[in-house]
Amino acid sequence: MTTTLRVSPTTAVIPVHALYGAAAGLVGGVGFGIWMSVSRPMADTAMITMVAGLLGSTNAFVGWLIHLAIALFAGIGFGVLLGEFAQKLAPAVVLGLAYGAVWWTLGALWIMPANMGMPVFEWNDVTSSSLGGHLVFGLLAGLTYAGLARIMDRRTGSAG
Repeated sequence: MTTTLRVSPTTAVIPVHALYGAAAGLVGGVGFGIWMSVSRPMADTAMITMVAGLLGSTNAFVGWLIHLAIALFAGIGFGVLLGEFAQKLAPAVVLGLAYGAVWWTLGALWIMPANMGMPVFEWNDVTSSSLGGHLVFGLLAGLTYAGLARIMDRRTGSAG
């Protein structure tokens, strides 16, 4: 697989793993965002509004913006760190699920509660639901990454 892509003659070369990872992160983020929009593990509050709380808001739209920005960042990280190994379906699914679990540990168990003055590394209804959402993110990100790699390899004639 080629490692870079020139978007146009005047643009910089973009590392393919980062580009595929960005798309994969957004697809995974939309799936996870839907999960958080319908999941209400605490006092009939949608999880996506809890994400908005990171910026002191309770607005679901703000929650979506924050969430998709994080998903984009996480997806780029997936592509850069694991993209070389996630070009085939089975490894991409396993790596995606593992990556989702890592982000659950970092984000839902540590960073988010610490920023909101809540206990860290606590198992409760919110964190258990969040684990499911992070696994959805990882699964969709891995599938998307492998799908993009396969499609683009066919288009460019690369061996993959």
